[in-house]
Amino acid sequence: MADEHLTLDDVEKLATDALTGAGARPEAAASVARSTVKAERDGIRSHGLLYVPIYAEHVVCGKVDGRAEPVVSRQRAGAVTVDARSGFAHPAIDAGWQALLDAARENGIAAMTVFNSYNCGVLGHHAERIAEDGLIGLCFTHAPASIAPAGGKTPVIGTNPFAVGVPDTEGGAAIVIDQSASVVAKSEIMLRARTGEAIEAGWALDAGGNVTTDPAEALKGSMAPAGGYKGFGVGLMVELLAACLSGAVLSKDASPFSGTKGGPPNTGQCFIAIEPAGFSPAFSERVGALSAAITAQEGTRLPGGRRQANRARIVEEGVTADTELLNRIRGFCRPNYN
Repeated sequence: MADEHLTLDDVEKLATDALTGAGARPEAAASVARSTVKAERDGIRSHGLLYVPIYAEHVVCGKVDGRAEPVVSRQRAGAVTVDARSGFAHPAIDAGWQALLDAARENGIAAMTVFNSYNCGVLGHHAERIAEDGLIGLCFTHAPASIAPAGGKTPVIGTNPFAVGVPDTEGGAAIVIDQSASVVAKSEIMLRARTGEAIEAGWALDAGGNVTTDPAEALKGSMAPAGGYKGFGVGLMVELLAACLSGAVLSKDASPFSGTKGGPPNTGQCFIAIEPAGFSPAFSERVGALSAAITAQEGTRLPGGRRQANRARIVEEGVTADTELLNRIRGFCRPNYN
């Protein structure tokens, strides 16, 4: 399979051109393209260029309204809501971002929910963004159902990740935690299905509830929750915040993020921002001591450390992608595709 080399600027332009060619408004396309670049930059291939043809296809078929204009409301002093109007999550999050920051700084803590939304990419990037703005970020997003409750076979909740971003004293993030309720992200199994690689035993179950290493069978069944019933509990917590609190469609009723079946998923997100100084002047000192206690031990690293290492290398080297994928993306890069 032939590969091509791209700079991160190439990735951004290609993603933007494909999305606008599919029919997305320029601002929405640019927002999603920035997310694609961040995923490739951090070595998270499953959320990078691999997703661009899916995004574009969903604009064309109507699973995403590429022309949607998000509507931001501030219901209470510390409560911001955004109606994504069946459009992309990224521009909806961008639309409410400043209101969330303002509310958190005014009140010490604030939350923003997004509904009628879609896949928001790498959740940890949103948590890191809050941290870069000097606040603690707690982020939650749900997804179409893919995890069955302990003892059951029918998926009820999605992989439902949560993320935490903690600010440092230099305008960056000291710690970023990003993990899903499943053993691995579903996009990783989708990637393996595309490349023909087997998945690890324990990642997923087939439709009969049996452990499988076949990614195609796994996609017909359910994802395995991390930590068994405890992982399902984490996913349920996320569902309560990202779906129930936001007023989004429940995971069990949402259409898939992959393929063209069904209408808009209309899922949701929840972002909580906390101003550390409003609670403890010693916050940064405590974070530094905690981080040092972890990194002082040989063989350890802070959560997010692998992404940071990838970032330093990939910013310099660029990325490679197979020509078949790139040609699929290029197929959308023409005006008025739909």
